[in-house]
Amino acid sequence: MSEQVDDHSTSARDVKQLGIFAGLTSLSYVFWVCGGMEMIERLAYYGVRTSSSLYITDAKSRGGLGLVESQLGVIFLVWALVQTFVPVFTGGISDRIGYKQTIFASTVFKIIGYLIMGFFPTYAGFLLGAVVLAFGTGIFKPGIQGTVVKSTNRQNSSIAWGVFYQTVNIGGWLGPLVAVQLRQLSWDLVFFVCAAIISINFFLLLIYKEPGKEERLAHRAKVREGSVKENSLFKESLKEFTRPILLWYMVLFSAFFFMLYALWDVGPLYFRDWVDTSVIVKGLFGENGTDSGFWIGVLGMSKDGSRLFPEGLLNLNAMLIMLVCFLVAGWSAKLKAANSMAIGAFLASSTMLLFASSNFAWIIVVGILIFSIGEMLSSPKANEYLGNIAPADKKAMYLGFVNFPIGIGWAAESFLGPYLYGKFGSKEQISRATLEAQGMSATEVDKIPVGEAFETLVSMTGQSATQLTEQLYAANNVGVVWYVLSAVGFISAFGLYQYGRWIYRISQD
Repeated sequence: MSEQVDDHSTSARDVKQLGIFAGLTSLSYVFWVCGGMEMIERLAYYGVRTSSSLYITDAKSRGGLGLVESQLGVIFLVWALVQTFVPVFTGGISDRIGYKQTIFASTVFKIIGYLIMGFFPTYAGFLLGAVVLAFGTGIFKPGIQGTVVKSTNRQNSSIAWGVFYQTVNIGGWLGPLVAVQLRQLSWDLVFFVCAAIISINFFLLLIYKEPGKEERLAHRAKVREGSVKENSLFKESLKEFTRPILLWYMVLFSAFFFMLYALWDVGPLYFRDWVDTSVIVKGLFGENGTDSGFWIGVLGMSKDGSRLFPEGLLNLNAMLIMLVCFLVAGWSAKLKAANSMAIGAFLASSTMLLFASSNFAWIIVVGILIFSIGEMLSSPKANEYLGNIAPADKKAMYLGFVNFPIGIGWAAESFLGPYLYGKFGSKEQISRATLEAQGMSATEVDKIPVGEAFETLVSMTGQSATQLTEQLYAANNVGVVWYVLSAVGFISAFGLYQYGRWIYRISQD
Protein backbone atom coordinates (compact mmCIF):
# COMPACT_ATOMS: atom_id res chain seq x y z
CA MET A 1 0.00 0.00 0.00
CA SER A 2 1.47 3.38 -0.95
CA GLU A 3 1.80 6.05 1.70
CA GLN A 4 -0.56 9.00 1.29
CA VAL A 5 0.94 12.40 1.97
CA ASP A 6 -1.18 15.36 3.06
CA ASP A 7 -0.04 18.31 0.94
CA HIS A 8 -0.94 20.74 3.70
CA SER A 9 0.65 18.80 6.53
CA THR A 10 2.31 20.91 9.18
CA SER A 11 4.45 18.08 10.55
CA ALA A 12 8.15 18.62 11.02
CA ARG A 13 8.72 15.11 9.62
CA ASP A 14 10.68 15.12 6.33
CA VAL A 15 8.66 13.91 3.31
CA LYS A 16 10.17 12.04 0.34
CA GLN A 17 10.62 14.48 -2.52
CA LEU A 18 10.04 14.03 -6.25
CA GLY A 19 13.07 13.77 -8.52
CA ILE A 20 14.42 16.79 -10.39
CA PHE A 21 12.55 16.21 -13.68
CA ALA A 22 9.30 15.11 -12.05
CA GLY A 23 9.49 18.03 -9.64
CA LEU A 24 10.04 20.58 -12.42
CA THR A 25 7.13 19.30 -14.51
CA SER A 26 4.83 19.35 -11.48
CA LEU A 27 5.25 23.11 -10.90
CA SER A 28 2.20 25.18 -11.79
CA TYR A 29 1.73 28.21 -14.05
CA VAL A 30 1.35 30.62 -11.13
CA PHE A 31 4.65 29.42 -9.66
CA TRP A 32 6.50 30.52 -12.80
CA VAL A 33 4.74 33.90 -12.82
CA CYS A 34 5.93 34.40 -9.24
CA GLY A 35 9.42 33.44 -10.30
CA GLY A 36 9.31 36.10 -13.01
CA MET A 37 8.15 38.81 -10.61
CA GLU A 38 10.80 37.82 -8.08
CA MET A 39 13.50 37.95 -10.76
CA ILE A 40 12.49 41.48 -11.84
CA GLU A 41 12.28 42.68 -8.24
CA ARG A 42 15.70 41.25 -7.38
CA LEU A 43 17.26 42.66 -10.56
CA ALA A 44 16.30 46.18 -9.51
CA TYR A 45 17.01 45.60 -5.81
CA TYR A 46 20.49 44.14 -6.19
CA GLY A 47 21.34 46.71 -8.83
CA VAL A 48 21.10 49.23 -6.00
CA ARG A 49 21.96 47.13 -2.93
CA THR A 50 25.22 45.63 -4.17
CA SER A 51 26.61 49.03 -5.17
CA SER A 52 25.17 51.05 -2.30
CA SER A 53 28.11 50.64 0.12
CA LEU A 54 30.46 51.78 -2.65
CA TYR A 55 28.23 54.75 -3.54
CA ILE A 56 27.80 55.84 0.07
CA THR A 57 31.55 55.77 0.83
CA ASP A 58 32.75 57.02 -2.57
CA ALA A 59 34.20 60.54 -2.71
CA LYS A 60 31.83 63.38 -3.61
CA SER A 61 34.26 64.36 -6.36
CA ARG A 62 33.40 61.02 -8.03
CA GLY A 63 29.64 61.37 -7.53
CA GLY A 64 29.34 59.44 -4.25
CA LEU A 65 27.94 60.61 -0.93
CA GLY A 66 31.35 60.92 0.75
CA LEU A 67 30.30 59.26 4.02
CA VAL A 68 32.38 57.18 6.43
CA GLU A 69 31.78 53.53 7.36
CA SER A 70 30.03 54.35 10.65
CA GLN A 71 27.44 56.40 8.76
CA LEU A 72 27.08 53.57 6.27
CA GLY A 73 26.42 51.28 9.22
CA VAL A 74 23.56 53.49 10.47
CA ILE A 75 21.92 53.49 7.03
CA PHE A 76 22.28 49.72 6.68
CA LEU A 77 20.99 49.17 10.22
CA VAL A 78 17.79 51.14 9.61
CA TRP A 79 17.40 49.52 6.18
CA ALA A 80 17.71 46.03 7.68
CA LEU A 81 15.32 46.71 10.57
CA VAL A 82 12.55 48.06 8.36
CA GLN A 83 12.91 45.51 5.58
CA THR A 84 12.98 42.46 7.82
CA PHE A 85 10.65 43.31 10.69
CA VAL A 86 7.81 44.78 8.62
CA PRO A 87 6.84 41.34 7.22
CA VAL A 88 7.27 39.57 10.57
CA PHE A 89 4.08 41.13 11.90
CA THR A 90 2.38 42.09 8.63
CA GLY A 91 2.96 38.89 6.65
CA GLY A 92 -0.46 37.69 7.78
CA ILE A 93 -2.07 40.71 6.09
CA SER A 94 -1.34 39.08 2.73
CA ASP A 95 -3.28 36.00 3.88
CA ARG A 96 -6.26 38.22 4.66
CA ILE A 97 -6.43 40.94 2.00
CA GLY A 98 -4.82 39.02 -0.87
CA TYR A 99 -1.37 38.43 -2.28
CA LYS A 100 -1.97 40.40 -5.48
CA GLN A 101 -2.94 43.55 -3.60
CA THR A 102 0.16 43.55 -1.39
CA ILE A 103 2.47 42.83 -4.35
CA PHE A 104 0.99 45.82 -6.20
CA ALA A 105 1.40 48.12 -3.20
CA SER A 106 4.97 46.99 -2.63
CA THR A 107 5.91 47.81 -6.22
CA VAL A 108 4.62 51.37 -5.80
CA PHE A 109 6.64 51.88 -2.61
CA LYS A 110 9.79 50.46 -4.18
CA ILE A 111 9.57 52.81 -7.16
CA ILE A 112 9.24 55.79 -4.82
CA GLY A 113 12.24 54.58 -2.78
CA TYR A 114 14.51 54.35 -5.83
CA LEU A 115 13.43 57.79 -7.04
CA ILE A 116 14.16 59.40 -3.66
CA MET A 117 17.67 57.90 -3.71
CA GLY A 118 18.27 59.31 -7.18
CA PHE A 119 16.82 62.78 -6.65
CA PHE A 120 18.25 63.44 -3.17
CA PRO A 121 21.99 62.51 -3.07
CA THR A 122 22.52 63.30 0.61
CA TYR A 123 22.82 61.30 3.82
CA ALA A 124 19.23 62.12 4.83
CA GLY A 125 17.93 61.61 1.30
CA PHE A 126 19.49 58.19 0.88
CA LEU A 127 18.36 57.12 4.36
CA LEU A 128 14.75 58.12 3.57
CA GLY A 129 14.90 56.35 0.22
CA ALA A 130 16.26 53.24 1.93
CA VAL A 131 13.41 53.25 4.46
CA VAL A 132 10.74 53.53 1.74
CA LEU A 133 12.45 50.89 -0.41
CA ALA A 134 12.83 48.59 2.61
CA PHE A 135 9.15 48.95 3.48
CA GLY A 136 8.16 48.05 -0.07
CA THR A 137 10.47 45.05 -0.07
CA GLY A 138 9.12 43.96 3.31
CA ILE A 139 5.53 43.76 2.11
CA PHE A 140 6.53 42.17 -1.21
CA LYS A 141 8.07 39.01 0.22
CA PRO A 142 5.14 37.44 2.13
CA GLY A 143 2.78 37.74 -0.85
CA ILE A 144 5.21 36.21 -3.31
CA GLN A 145 6.45 33.48 -0.97
CA GLY A 146 2.95 32.70 0.28
CA THR A 147 1.93 32.13 -3.34
CA VAL A 148 4.87 29.77 -3.84
CA VAL A 149 3.85 27.74 -0.79
CA LYS A 150 0.22 27.48 -1.87
CA SER A 151 1.13 26.54 -5.44
CA THR A 152 3.41 23.67 -4.34
CA ASN A 153 3.16 20.65 -2.04
CA ARG A 154 5.31 18.64 0.36
CA GLN A 155 6.54 16.37 -2.45
CA ASN A 156 7.87 19.06 -4.78
CA SER A 157 8.74 21.77 -2.25
CA SER A 158 12.52 21.21 -2.34
CA ILE A 159 12.82 21.55 -6.11
CA ALA A 160 10.30 24.44 -6.07
CA TRP A 161 12.24 26.47 -3.53
CA GLY A 162 15.49 25.64 -5.30
CA VAL A 163 14.13 26.88 -8.63
CA PHE A 164 12.60 29.92 -6.96
CA TYR A 165 15.94 30.71 -5.34
CA GLN A 166 17.49 30.32 -8.77
CA THR A 167 15.17 32.97 -10.25
CA VAL A 168 16.14 35.23 -7.35
CA ASN A 169 19.75 34.90 -8.39
CA ILE A 170 19.10 35.46 -12.09
CA GLY A 171 17.87 38.89 -11.06
CA GLY A 172 20.61 39.13 -8.46
CA TRP A 173 23.19 38.40 -11.17
CA LEU A 174 21.84 40.83 -13.77
CA GLY A 175 21.24 43.74 -11.38
CA PRO A 176 24.87 44.43 -10.37
CA LEU A 177 26.03 44.07 -13.99
CA VAL A 178 23.57 46.76 -15.03
CA ALA A 179 24.66 48.94 -12.10
CA VAL A 180 28.38 48.59 -12.92
CA GLN A 181 27.90 50.01 -16.39
CA LEU A 182 25.45 52.72 -15.32
CA ARG A 183 27.56 54.02 -12.43
CA GLN A 184 30.51 54.53 -14.75
CA LEU A 185 28.28 57.06 -16.52
CA SER A 186 26.57 58.59 -13.47
CA TRP A 187 25.61 57.24 -10.05
CA ASP A 188 22.05 58.59 -10.20
CA LEU A 189 21.31 56.54 -13.33
CA VAL A 190 21.51 53.39 -11.19
CA PHE A 191 18.49 54.48 -9.14
CA PHE A 192 16.38 55.82 -12.00
CA VAL A 193 16.88 52.75 -14.19
CA CYS A 194 16.08 50.40 -11.29
CA ALA A 195 12.82 52.31 -10.71
CA ALA A 196 11.93 51.65 -14.35
CA ILE A 197 12.89 47.96 -14.11
CA ILE A 198 10.66 47.23 -11.09
CA SER A 199 7.72 48.80 -12.97
CA ILE A 200 7.69 45.72 -15.24
CA ASN A 201 5.99 43.83 -12.40
CA PHE A 202 2.79 45.80 -13.03
CA PHE A 203 2.48 43.93 -16.34
CA LEU A 204 3.20 40.54 -14.74
CA LEU A 205 0.49 41.22 -12.16
CA LEU A 206 -2.01 41.33 -15.03
CA ILE A 207 -1.47 37.61 -15.67
CA TYR A 208 -1.01 36.63 -12.00
CA LYS A 209 -3.76 34.52 -10.42
CA GLU A 210 -3.82 34.10 -6.66
CA PRO A 211 -4.08 30.43 -5.57
CA GLY A 212 -6.74 29.75 -2.96
CA LYS A 213 -8.44 33.10 -3.58
CA GLU A 214 -11.95 31.61 -3.41
CA GLU A 215 -11.23 30.05 -0.02
CA ARG A 216 -9.79 33.32 1.28
CA LEU A 217 -12.81 35.33 0.12
CA ALA A 218 -15.23 32.78 1.59
CA HIS A 219 -13.38 32.95 4.89
CA ARG A 220 -13.45 36.76 4.86
CA ALA A 221 -17.20 36.66 4.25
CA LYS A 222 -17.69 34.44 7.30
CA VAL A 223 -15.60 36.84 9.37
CA ARG A 224 -17.78 39.78 8.29
CA GLU A 225 -20.94 37.81 9.06
CA GLY A 226 -19.61 37.00 12.53
CA SER A 227 -19.78 33.23 12.08
CA VAL A 228 -15.99 33.03 12.32
CA LYS A 229 -14.08 34.90 14.98
CA GLU A 230 -10.64 36.13 14.00
CA ASN A 231 -7.90 37.04 16.44
CA SER A 232 -5.60 39.98 15.88
CA LEU A 233 -2.59 39.33 13.68
CA PHE A 234 -0.28 40.57 16.41
CA LYS A 235 -1.67 38.12 18.99
CA GLU A 236 -1.66 35.27 16.47
CA SER A 237 1.96 35.98 15.58
CA LEU A 238 3.03 36.06 19.22
CA LYS A 239 1.18 32.79 19.87
CA GLU A 240 3.01 31.04 17.04
CA PHE A 241 6.33 32.37 18.34
CA THR A 242 5.88 30.34 21.53
CA ARG A 243 6.30 27.07 19.61
CA PRO A 244 9.76 25.74 20.64
CA ILE A 245 10.42 24.38 17.16
CA LEU A 246 10.00 27.90 15.79
CA LEU A 247 11.74 29.73 18.62
CA TRP A 248 14.99 27.76 18.37
CA TYR A 249 14.93 28.14 14.59
CA MET A 250 14.85 31.93 15.07
CA VAL A 251 17.78 31.93 17.49
CA LEU A 252 20.07 29.76 15.36
CA PHE A 253 19.32 31.45 12.08
CA SER A 254 19.86 34.88 13.59
CA ALA A 255 23.51 33.90 14.07
CA PHE A 256 23.62 32.38 10.60
CA PHE A 257 22.36 35.52 8.87
CA PHE A 258 24.74 37.69 10.91
CA MET A 259 27.54 35.91 9.08
CA LEU A 260 25.81 35.53 5.70
CA TYR A 261 24.91 39.15 4.96
CA ALA A 262 28.45 40.37 5.47
CA LEU A 263 29.36 39.15 2.00
CA TRP A 264 27.05 41.79 0.49
CA ASP A 265 27.58 44.53 3.09
CA VAL A 266 31.31 44.33 3.78
CA GLY A 267 32.48 42.32 0.78
CA PRO A 268 32.27 45.14 -1.82
CA LEU A 269 34.30 47.47 0.43
CA TYR A 270 36.96 44.82 1.07
CA PHE A 271 37.19 43.90 -2.62
CA ARG A 272 37.47 47.55 -3.65
CA ASP A 273 40.15 48.35 -1.09
CA TRP A 274 42.37 45.28 -1.04
CA VAL A 275 41.75 42.81 -3.89
CA ASP A 276 43.67 43.36 -7.13
CA THR A 277 41.23 41.93 -9.68
CA SER A 278 43.55 42.71 -12.59
CA VAL A 279 45.21 39.40 -11.66
CA ILE A 280 42.03 37.58 -12.66
CA VAL A 281 41.70 39.55 -15.91
CA LYS A 282 45.32 38.86 -16.88
CA GLY A 283 44.86 35.18 -16.09
CA LEU A 284 41.80 34.98 -18.34
CA PHE A 285 42.70 37.35 -21.18
CA GLY A 286 46.43 38.08 -21.00
CA GLU A 287 48.46 41.11 -19.92
CA ASN A 288 46.42 43.63 -21.93
CA GLY A 289 43.03 42.54 -20.62
CA THR A 290 40.11 42.47 -23.06
CA ASP A 291 38.19 44.87 -25.27
CA SER A 292 35.27 42.47 -25.71
CA GLY A 293 32.04 44.23 -24.82
CA PHE A 294 30.47 40.86 -24.03
CA TRP A 295 33.02 39.91 -21.36
CA ILE A 296 33.18 43.44 -19.97
CA GLY A 297 29.42 43.33 -19.49
CA VAL A 298 29.08 39.74 -18.25
CA LEU A 299 31.95 39.94 -15.77
CA GLY A 300 31.21 43.44 -14.45
CA MET A 301 34.48 44.94 -15.64
CA SER A 302 35.78 48.47 -16.05
CA LYS A 303 35.21 49.97 -19.50
CA ASP A 304 38.86 49.50 -20.44
CA GLY A 305 38.64 45.77 -19.66
CA SER A 306 41.55 45.82 -17.22
CA ARG A 307 39.87 44.82 -13.94
CA LEU A 308 36.70 43.50 -12.35
CA PHE A 309 34.66 45.90 -10.28
CA PRO A 310 33.71 44.71 -6.77
CA GLU A 311 30.17 44.04 -8.01
CA GLY A 312 31.55 41.83 -10.77
CA LEU A 313 33.63 39.78 -8.34
CA LEU A 314 30.74 39.44 -5.91
CA ASN A 315 28.48 38.52 -8.82
CA LEU A 316 30.19 35.15 -9.11
CA ASN A 317 27.96 34.18 -6.18
CA ALA A 318 24.73 34.93 -8.04
CA MET A 319 26.05 33.46 -11.30
CA LEU A 320 26.86 30.09 -9.73
CA ILE A 321 23.52 29.92 -7.94
CA MET A 322 21.72 30.92 -11.13
CA LEU A 323 23.37 28.07 -13.04
CA VAL A 324 23.32 25.15 -10.60
CA CYS A 325 20.91 25.90 -7.76
CA PHE A 326 18.30 23.43 -9.00
CA LEU A 327 20.97 20.68 -9.03
CA VAL A 328 21.99 21.48 -5.45
CA ALA A 329 18.30 21.58 -4.53
CA GLY A 330 17.84 18.11 -5.99
CA TRP A 331 20.78 16.84 -3.93
CA SER A 332 19.70 18.63 -0.75
CA ALA A 333 16.25 17.06 -1.09
CA LYS A 334 17.93 13.81 0.01
CA LEU A 335 19.16 15.46 3.22
CA LYS A 336 17.21 16.28 6.33
CA ALA A 337 16.35 19.98 6.20
CA ALA A 338 18.30 20.93 9.34
CA ASN A 339 21.36 18.95 8.23
CA SER A 340 21.37 20.70 4.87
CA MET A 341 21.19 24.07 6.63
CA ALA A 342 24.01 23.10 9.02
CA ILE A 343 26.32 22.02 6.19
CA GLY A 344 25.54 25.22 4.32
CA ALA A 345 26.35 27.35 7.36
CA PHE A 346 29.67 25.54 7.83
CA LEU A 347 30.74 26.10 4.21
CA ALA A 348 29.75 29.78 4.22
CA SER A 349 31.63 30.32 7.48
CA SER A 350 34.73 28.72 5.97
CA THR A 351 34.71 31.42 3.30
CA MET A 352 35.06 34.09 5.96
CA LEU A 353 38.26 32.41 7.17
CA LEU A 354 39.65 32.43 3.62
CA PHE A 355 38.93 36.16 3.30
CA ALA A 356 40.66 36.78 6.63
CA SER A 357 43.77 34.88 5.61
CA SER A 358 44.42 36.24 2.12
CA ASN A 359 43.48 39.02 -0.32
CA PHE A 360 44.84 37.19 -3.37
CA ALA A 361 42.19 37.49 -6.07
CA TRP A 362 41.97 33.81 -7.01
CA ILE A 363 41.65 32.82 -3.33
CA ILE A 364 38.73 35.23 -3.09
CA VAL A 365 37.14 33.56 -6.12
CA VAL A 366 37.47 30.12 -4.50
CA GLY A 367 35.96 31.53 -1.29
CA ILE A 368 32.97 32.98 -3.13
CA LEU A 369 32.33 29.65 -4.85
CA ILE A 370 32.43 27.78 -1.51
CA PHE A 371 30.16 30.39 0.03
CA SER A 372 27.69 29.99 -2.84
CA ILE A 373 27.38 26.25 -2.34
CA GLY A 374 26.82 26.82 1.38
CA GLU A 375 24.17 29.42 0.64
CA MET A 376 22.35 27.08 -1.76
CA LEU A 377 22.26 24.36 0.87
CA SER A 378 20.91 26.63 3.60
CA SER A 379 18.84 29.63 2.49
CA PRO A 380 16.29 27.87 0.23
CA LYS A 381 15.86 25.20 2.90
CA ALA A 382 14.99 27.89 5.47
CA ASN A 383 11.96 28.99 3.41
CA GLU A 384 10.97 25.43 2.57
CA TYR A 385 11.22 24.34 6.21
CA LEU A 386 9.05 27.13 7.60
CA GLY A 387 6.53 26.75 4.81
CA ASN A 388 6.20 23.04 5.59
CA ILE A 389 5.66 23.39 9.35
CA ALA A 390 3.20 26.30 8.95
CA PRO A 391 -0.55 25.73 9.49
CA ALA A 392 -2.46 25.78 6.19
CA ASP A 393 -4.12 29.16 6.89
CA LYS A 394 -0.91 30.83 8.08
CA LYS A 395 1.51 30.20 5.22
CA ALA A 396 2.30 33.85 4.48
CA MET A 397 2.53 34.57 8.21
CA TYR A 398 5.20 31.90 8.62
CA LEU A 399 7.02 33.04 5.49
CA GLY A 400 6.96 36.46 7.10
CA PHE A 401 8.64 34.87 10.13
CA VAL A 402 11.57 33.98 7.86
CA ASN A 403 12.44 37.64 8.12
CA PHE A 404 12.73 37.63 11.92
CA PRO A 405 16.10 35.86 12.18
CA ILE A 406 17.21 37.73 9.05
CA GLY A 407 16.25 40.94 10.85
CA ILE A 408 18.18 40.09 14.02
CA GLY A 409 21.26 38.82 12.22
CA TRP A 410 21.32 41.34 9.38
CA ALA A 411 20.59 44.32 11.64
CA ALA A 412 23.43 43.37 14.00
CA GLU A 413 25.82 42.76 11.11
CA SER A 414 24.73 45.81 9.09
CA PHE A 415 26.04 48.07 11.84
CA LEU A 416 28.86 45.97 13.34
CA GLY A 417 30.21 44.80 9.98
CA PRO A 418 30.87 48.30 8.54
CA TYR A 419 31.92 49.55 11.99
CA LEU A 420 34.54 46.82 12.44
CA TYR A 421 35.67 47.24 8.87
CA GLY A 422 36.00 51.00 9.32
CA LYS A 423 38.03 50.46 12.50
CA PHE A 424 40.36 47.70 11.27
CA GLY A 425 40.08 47.24 7.51
CA SER A 426 39.12 50.47 5.72
CA LYS A 427 41.84 51.65 3.34
CA GLU A 428 40.50 55.20 3.78
CA GLN A 429 40.91 55.15 7.57
CA ILE A 430 44.26 53.33 7.45
CA SER A 431 45.52 55.88 4.90
CA ARG A 432 44.53 58.76 7.19
CA ALA A 433 46.40 57.18 10.12
CA THR A 434 49.42 56.61 7.87
CA LEU A 435 49.39 60.22 6.66
CA GLU A 436 49.57 61.40 10.27
CA ALA A 437 52.34 58.89 11.03
CA GLN A 438 54.34 60.33 8.13
CA GLY A 439 54.14 63.88 9.45
CA MET A 440 50.90 65.39 8.21
CA SER A 441 49.01 67.18 10.98
CA ALA A 442 45.61 65.94 12.16
CA THR A 443 44.06 69.21 10.98
CA GLU A 444 45.45 68.74 7.48
CA VAL A 445 44.25 65.13 7.37
CA ASP A 446 40.75 66.16 8.46
CA LYS A 447 40.58 68.59 5.54
CA ILE A 448 41.03 65.77 3.03
CA PRO A 449 37.61 64.88 1.57
CA VAL A 450 36.28 61.45 2.53
CA GLY A 451 37.31 58.93 -0.11
CA GLU A 452 40.49 60.74 -1.18
CA ALA A 453 42.96 59.89 1.60
CA PHE A 454 44.60 56.99 -0.24
CA GLU A 455 45.18 59.11 -3.37
CA THR A 456 46.78 61.74 -1.12
CA LEU A 457 49.05 59.10 0.41
CA VAL A 458 50.07 57.88 -3.05
CA SER A 459 51.04 61.44 -4.02
CA MET A 460 52.98 61.95 -0.79
CA THR A 461 54.98 58.70 -0.99
CA GLY A 462 55.46 58.59 -4.74
CA GLN A 463 54.73 54.85 -4.74
CA SER A 464 52.34 53.11 -7.09
CA ALA A 465 48.84 52.41 -5.83
CA THR A 466 49.47 48.64 -6.10
CA GLN A 467 52.70 48.73 -4.08
CA LEU A 468 51.19 50.95 -1.41
CA THR A 469 48.12 48.77 -1.11
CA GLU A 470 50.30 45.70 -0.52
CA GLN A 471 52.30 47.52 2.16
CA LEU A 472 49.22 48.77 4.00
CA TYR A 473 47.60 45.32 3.87
CA ALA A 474 50.71 43.65 5.32
CA ALA A 475 51.09 46.23 8.07
CA ASN A 476 47.49 46.16 9.34
CA ASN A 477 45.17 43.47 10.69
CA VAL A 478 42.62 43.93 7.91
CA GLY A 479 41.00 40.51 8.42
CA VAL A 480 39.60 41.10 11.94
CA VAL A 481 36.04 41.57 10.73
CA TRP A 482 36.13 38.26 8.83
CA TYR A 483 37.42 36.34 11.88
CA VAL A 484 34.51 37.66 13.96
CA LEU A 485 31.97 36.74 11.29
CA SER A 486 33.36 33.25 10.77
CA ALA A 487 33.26 32.51 14.51
CA VAL A 488 29.57 33.40 14.69
CA GLY A 489 28.89 31.31 11.59
CA PHE A 490 30.57 28.19 12.97
CA ILE A 491 28.56 28.48 16.20
CA SER A 492 25.41 28.65 14.08
CA ALA A 493 26.42 25.59 12.05
CA PHE A 494 26.99 23.49 15.18
CA GLY A 495 23.71 24.68 16.66
CA LEU A 496 21.78 23.78 13.50
CA TYR A 497 23.28 20.30 13.55
CA GLN A 498 22.10 19.78 17.14
CA TYR A 499 18.71 21.31 16.27
CA GLY A 500 18.34 18.78 13.45
CA ARG A 501 18.97 15.88 15.83
CA TRP A 502 16.32 17.25 18.19
CA ILE A 503 13.79 17.69 15.36
CA TYR A 504 14.39 14.13 14.22
CA ARG A 505 13.71 12.80 17.73
CA ILE A 506 10.45 14.69 18.22
CA SER A 507 9.23 13.77 14.72
CA GLN A 508 9.48 10.09 15.66
CA ASP A 509 7.19 10.53 18.67
